[in-house]
Amino acid sequence: MKSQKQWIVAVAVLALMAGAVGALAEETPAEAGEKVSFPGTYVRVAYTDEGWVTLGFRLANNSVGEDWMLLQVGMTVQGKREKFMLSRDDVTLVVPGPKVVPLASQQEFGEAGSLVALNNRAEVTSDNINYFPAEARQACRLNFFTAPIAGAPRISKDQVELSYNRGCGGRLFFKIPGGVQLGTYNLNVKFEKSTVRVPFKVMTKDEVKELEKQLKEMKKK
Repeated sequence: MKSQKQWIVAVAVLALMAGAVGALAEETPAEAGEKVSFPGTYVRVAYTDEGWVTLGFRLANNSVGEDWMLLQVGMTVQGKREKFMLSRDDVTLVVPGPKVVPLASQQEFGEAGSLVALNNRAEVTSDNINYFPAEARQACRLNFFTAPIAGAPRISKDQVELSYNRGCGGRLFFKIPGGVQLGTYNLNVKFEKSTVRVPFKVMTKDEVKELEKQLKEMKKK
């Protein structure tokens, strides 16, 4: 797993990038003291003193007009805190409008045919989201959904236990009213005392090219 020192940049750097790239002007953290980094074009890392969330949204960026959004995520808690039970209700998505969309239930997921085609696309269209604090050495699954695909958990759960020494990863599914559209989104994950807000934007091809250019220049510096 990548270390915190390798990948986390301060909010000041995020603001600099947002200023340079108009498409990302609204990608700023909402919580006081929250930090956000850009490990890749379609990858975000956001954290507070309490919680840590990584996000991959390449497939979401390629799903404009579709009813469902799939996000790849990783989560853990910080600072050797006690174990925390994250429930399905603790995870929401703010979509352009804005409007808050809850994490889909397993029943909704199943009634949609377990979104086999979307899951299959995720097998070939994904990003590395393996960016966690150094303490999170063990891997675990976020078993909010079960699907008939290789490696998927057999039983879905409405709660997942997070602990500081484990980085838990999985796929999240949201049914988007009116379909996925261009614009700014925020994945909100509510921990015991704070909410980690992960901003990202579904971008046009030109916006993607501009962001990639900015990231390349930052890496050179």
